Amino acid sequence: MKWCLLGKWGMKKNIQFSFPPCVEIGYRSLRSDAALEAIAKASEDKVPNVVLYNYPSFSGAFSSLFAHLFHTRHNLPSLSLPFSSVPSLAFRVEDLCIESLQTCYLLDFLPPKEFIFKLSHQSNCKIIGFDHRKSVLSQIPSTNECPENIMINLNHEKSSSRAVYEYFTDKHEDIKTSNGVVPSLVDSKDKGRVELILKYIEDADLRHWSLPDIKPFNIGLSEWRSRFSCISNPYMFKQLLELSVEELIAKGNSSLLARQNAASKLLDKVFRVRLGRGFYGECLGVRADGNSNLSDEIGMLLSVKSAAIGLSHQNCTLTYVVMNLTWVDVNIIVG
Repeated sequence: MKWCLLGKWGMKKNIQFSFPPCVEIGYRSLRSDAALEAIAKASEDKVPNVVLYNYPSFSGAFSSLFAHLFHTRHNLPSLSLPFSSVPSLAFRVEDLCIESLQTCYLLDFLPPKEFIFKLSHQSNCKIIGFDHRKSVLSQIPSTNECPENIMINLNHEKSSSRAVYEYFTDKHEDIKTSNGVVPSLVDSKDKGRVELILKYIEDADLRHWSLPDIKPFNIGLSEWRSRFSCISNPYMFKQLLELSVEELIAKGNSSLLARQNAASKLLDKVFRVRLGRGFYGECLGVRADGNSNLSDEIGMLLSVKSAAIGLSHQNCTLTYVVMNLTWVDVNIIVG
């Protein structure tokens, strides 16, 4: 194998209490009929390359784009599939054992090593994985227990999407064409725009948050999450190539402004809250039924309002959120 209900002051706590009847959030399984049909057709057509990418991750989606561009440019048959590590949503090893499978890419995620071993054994294919998260260290097989056909690329200082971009760019340039001319993996008209997006994705993936307007960028891009499945959205790769940092930041700023305006409307009915029967002072609170998505904005606005009236804990806010009488989300910020 190759592998490069008590909280502390100043911290934010989200506490969710559940009451019957229990309401479950509906998820669409990635192991859909359409996905299984695509796998069956790939098996019938003897497709040698399968690309599994983390869904709905920004790095995963862009990683799959670079794999798609590489295979397309060199006329190499491939099948791209969104992958979730949630067992109830994920593909099974048996689904992926295509008879002609030669290479399986795991982009921006590493499944449990039992999954990797089973896929490697049953398909006898090469497995190439990319990830940047320290949390996956326990999922990486040791060199002693891992066969040579498994290659894991783990780099904590580089996002998966950048690592995959560089990998397929190098692989692309190594393949000689008949006339000796090797065009760029990404067209020159798109290259600068795509590479700038990669910088922003990496800034968020590595938790640096240092680039200008990184927050609105992330919010603007997050609205694309539902379109990051190439099975349900056949235009995904084309759409990813057309994205720009400027447009995503503008979209994010617009969304932030709309959220702040919506949160401001809830501040007409604020009330005082005594913390620990007054032992810890007072703060302002507000009911925000059905607006749990605005908890951050409400908290910041209440904090400013608390400071303006001179409460003892100026950065202490309490937001109650009640939805359909099935659960209560208590959001506390204490400064």
